[in-house]
This record gives sequence, C-alpha cells and structure tokens, in this order.
Amino acid sequence: MLAIGGHGTSIRTSSTCTALLRELEQIWNDIGETEVEKDRMLMELERECLEVYRRKVDEAVNTKARFHQTVAAKEAELATLMAALGEHDIHSPIKTEKRSVSLKQKLASITPWVEELKKKKDERLKQFEDVKAQIEKISGEIFGFHSVNNALSSTTVEDDQDLSLRRLNEYQTHLRTLQKEKSDRLQKVLQCVNEVEQSTNISNSTLEGLEQAILKLKIERKTRIQKLKDVVAKLFELWNLMDSSKEERNCFMKITSIVGTSESEITERGVLSTEMIEKASAEVDRLAKLKASRMKELVFKKRSELEEICRLTHIEPDTSTAAEKASALIDSGLVDPSELLANIEEQIIKAKGEALSRKEVTDRIDKWFAACEEENWLDKYNQDDNRYSAGRGAHINLKRAEHARITIGKIPAMVDNLINKTLAWEDEKKTHFLYDGVRLVSILDDYKLARQQKEEDKRRHRDLKKMQDLLLNQKEAMYGSKPSPRKNNSFRKTNSYRANGNGSMPPTPRRNSLSGGTTSELLTPRSYSGRQNGYFKEMRRLSTAPLNFVAISKEDTMSYASLCGSEPDSPPQV
Repeated sequence: MLAIGGHGTSIRTSSTCTALLRELEQIWNDIGETEVEKDRMLMELERECLEVYRRKVDEAVNTKARFHQTVAAKEAELATLMAALGEHDIHSPIKTEKRSVSLKQKLASITPWVEELKKKKDERLKQFEDVKAQIEKISGEIFGFHSVNNALSSTTVEDDQDLSLRRLNEYQTHLRTLQKEKSDRLQKVLQCVNEVEQSTNISNSTLEGLEQAILKLKIERKTRIQKLKDVVAKLFELWNLMDSSKEERNCFMKITSIVGTSESEITERGVLSTEMIEKASAEVDRLAKLKASRMKELVFKKRSELEEICRLTHIEPDTSTAAEKASALIDSGLVDPSELLANIEEQIIKAKGEALSRKEVTDRIDKWFAACEEENWLDKYNQDDNRYSAGRGAHINLKRAEHARITIGKIPAMVDNLINKTLAWEDEKKTHFLYDGVRLVSILDDYKLARQQKEEDKRRHRDLKKMQDLLLNQKEAMYGSKPSPRKNNSFRKTNSYRANGNGSMPPTPRRNSLSGGTTSELLTPRSYSGRQNGYFKEMRRLSTAPLNFVAISKEDTMSYASLCGSEPDSPPQV
C-alpha cells in the first residue's frame, strides 16, 4: 500500500493497514476461504483503494487549476491597475515571487496589492474629475462651452485608460495656465471698464451710437429667435410625420426647448448662434427629401388601393391620379405630395361610397353570372354522350343538371328585374350605371337580344329535325326500312346521318351558329371586359350574317323535291 504525507502519518497509516489486513486474514481463515479467494479479494481491495486515490488526485488537480486561474486573473488585474496608475514598483508580488511559493501564498500576497491599487485608482479618478471640472469651467468662460465640450469628449476614453501622475500633472499644468489666462483677461476687462468710466466723452453722438448698436443687437436676436422657432416647428412636423427615433431628436434637444419660451427666458449660451441655426436647417432639408421619397411610395400604395376597389366594383378609376401622372407631378414639383395623397384618399372614399350604393345591383349581377355559368355547364353536359353512365359522380351531375334547368328557367325574369333595378338606380343617381366602362342596361339589352336569337336558333333546329324525320319516313315508305348499302351510304353522306342505338338513321343538323359558339355562349358583363370596342361590331355581324342551318334547309328541301319528282323505282339523285 502507498503512503502519503509526512513521516509520522505514513508510519501510522502503514501500521493501521497492516493490523487490518491481519484481522481480515484471520477472519478469512476462520471462514475457511481458499488462497485463490483470498488473492482475489485482496486484488479487489487494492483496486478499490487505487480508485479512491485516483479520485482524490483528480479533485486535487481541479483545485490546483482553479487556483491557477484565480492567481492569473489577479495578476492580470494587478498589471492593468499598475499600468493605468503608472506604478512600476520593483517590490510588487509579480516580480518578487519565487517558484517555491505555493499558489495559496501567491494569492494571499497579490490580493492586498490589488485592493490597495483599486482604492488608489478611485482617489486618482476623483483628482482627475476635479481638475477637469475646473478646466471645463474656465475654458467655457474663455472660449465658449460648445467648443470645450467637443474638445473634452474626444479625450474621455484616453483619460480613463491613463491615470498616471504624469497625466495628472499635465492636467494641473494646463489648469494653472488657464487660471493665469483668466486672471490676465480679468485685469484687461477691469482696465477697459476703468477706462470707460473715466472717459469724458459723454456726448449725444456717443449715446446715440450705443443705443443704435444695442437696438441692432436686439433686432438681430429677435430675428434669430423667430427663425429658429420656425425651423424647430418644421422639425417637429417632419419628426412626427417620419416617426423619427428619440436618438435623432435628442441631437437637437438644446434648441427644441425654446418652443413656447419667451424671449427673455432664452439665455443659454450659443443657442442662437448661426452654426446652430444652419445645423437645424440642414436637418430640415434632409428630412424634407426623405419625406418626398416616402410620400411618393405612399401615393403609389393608395393609388393601388383605389384601383383594387374599382376593379372589385367594376368602376373606372379617376385617371387624373394615375401612377404615371402622379410620379411625373411629384418629380416636377408642381404638386405637393400631401395634396395628391389627400386627393386619392377622397377618391377612395368616393369609390367605397359608390360601391355601397351599387351593392344591391351588383349582388343581382353576381346571381345572374352564377345562372349563366350553370347554363354553360348544362350545355356542355348535354353534349356528353356518357352522361347517363353509371360512373362515379353521375348521380351528382344529374342532380346538378336538374337544378341548373330550374335556375336557367329563371334567367329571363332575373334579367328583367336587374334591368328594372338598374333603371331605378339611374333615376335616383341621375347618371348611367357603368360596368367596366359600359352601361349595364345596354349589356342586358344585348344579352336579351342574343338570348332571343339563341332560342330562335333552337326552334329552327327543332323544325329542321322534324323536316329531316319527315324525309326519312317518306324514303322508308318508298324503298323500305332497309335500303341497300350503296343507297344507305350515299344518303348518309348527303344528309349527314348517323346511326343511333336502335338501328334507325335519324338526321343530324350541320354545324350552325348555335353550335359554333357565337350565340351558345351568351354575352355577359364579364365577356365585355377587355373587348368593349369590338362588341357592337360583333353583334352587327351576328345580326346580318346568314345562319348555317338555312343552307342545310335548302339542301334538304331540294332533296325532298327530287324525291317527290322521281319515279317510284328510281333511286334518289345524289
């Protein structure tokens, strides 16, 4: 077993361990433990002892490291204080320490030095503050407080790092120089006062000259006060408008205090200097330029808001405040951005009010749109040959088709009611109801005309189908229900037949205006957007162009005449 400590401690530890081992061996003998078991338990006991020793060594290493860090920090602090105070004492503990000295001894020797130098630093700081206060006071009396503050602010950081006696002596020398200069100036002032008091020139011209000089100074002071108040008022206005920070405002705290102050109360030195007024005026110019750029952004933002409101309500926005015009007016300086912004605000309020007054009509327009969309969907649905299949969602489409037919049946009455509401609105407002720049009543009238034309096309289509069915029945009566393949193909080609599910050949009309898309998709206000100029030309073309089914009707009529005029056994002419 290892022995640690002094000689006496080692002997006591060794004797104790030996006694305990003998007692343990006697107990093992009494129990009857084998030599192998004894060796094993002895090795385990030795391993446990080593672990205890190792844990204690680790704790001692950590403690030593902490002491090293503490001593190093104290030595660094001591070196900093000595450098700041200009101390170079050879008897300091940093220079006199020896390697044989323990860490606790080092720490105990350095700590009193550090505390002593801290007190010395505090006393030195007070001496510096007293000297600098006197220097600042006398310098302000001689040179003015503004220039003195600028000079002292640049040396504050350096003074905090250099607190040596040499630096203190420099300040004290400078103070004595200023005190001497102040004394000399006071003597000169007293000499001048004595000379003035002893002067015998008390004529009227001298008094008048002094009075005029005093009057000019008073007028100049009053002018500067008014000018500064005007500048400060503009500053407050721009600060509130631009939401300036406190840091920006604090830079002008000295001059902002004159607002609401009488002339007799303005006594602070340098507040009415030309330098201070020019500095405030420059800040006003800077904020004014910044205001112009931000006001331009705000104008564009409000204009976009106006255009969005007009787009949603289908109102034409006022072109006088368009983005391009507004940008040109602001850049040219012809219009104040604030006035332009106020104008746009009024237009937004007007647009919102007009949108509210149009709401009853626009709600009916939306219902009309929904009905027209259902009608378009039903037309496409009816053209689907697989609409009755048992696929997924077929029953939903059937229900929708049934509901759509009911809704479509209400469209004529819906349009008439919308026209009446629009006319009533126009009578009340004494102006036309425009929808994207086009009068809504004109759109509705055109829609009714197009719808009537569509219904007429459907009626003619039904009449054509009846005539074709009549032709087919007559041909079947003359040549039988099963014509030859040659006749069947020729007849189908001529009349565009196609077979249905039961083998009969019902006629199919050629593509006419109904299926061509010109009248099946009726014009609504949405279809007016972007093509108002070409709409009436399109309507005139539809009203004058011949419909395709008329040509089909003529062909079928000629075929019917050829059938009636031919012999019973002769085939129809192709």
